[in-house]
Amino acid sequence: MYKPLPKQLRLGFSDIHDIGIFAKEGIAQGTNLGMTHIKVADIMIRTPLGGFLNHSDDANCVKAELRMFNEDKPEQPLNYKKWNLVTLRNIKEGEELTLKYTFYKIND
Repeated sequence: MYKPLPKQLRLGFSDIHDIGIFAKEGIAQGTNLGMTHIKVADIMIRTPLGGFLNHSDDANCVKAELRMFNEDKPEQPLNYKKWNLVTLRNIKEGEELTLKYTFYKIND
């Protein structure tokens, strides 16, 4: 069954901006929570996980770029990139997950 968010996360109202992503339980530092963005050619696509993360200069998560390899022809790179959300520290139950934006401009 498709689930837009990992089981340990939920949407909720954010003090940062509108709606955010929150921990339903404690999450350990270094946990890979799944894909937030994928870029195919010049098109950037946000997943549901990437679409509701709010910005913080003191973020508790980071986007980790995954390097994609062509197993059949290692000398030819694949034509896409993807990023996964990884926790930078332990996340407490009820805490909002945040990210320092690098793909988008922040409007004050």
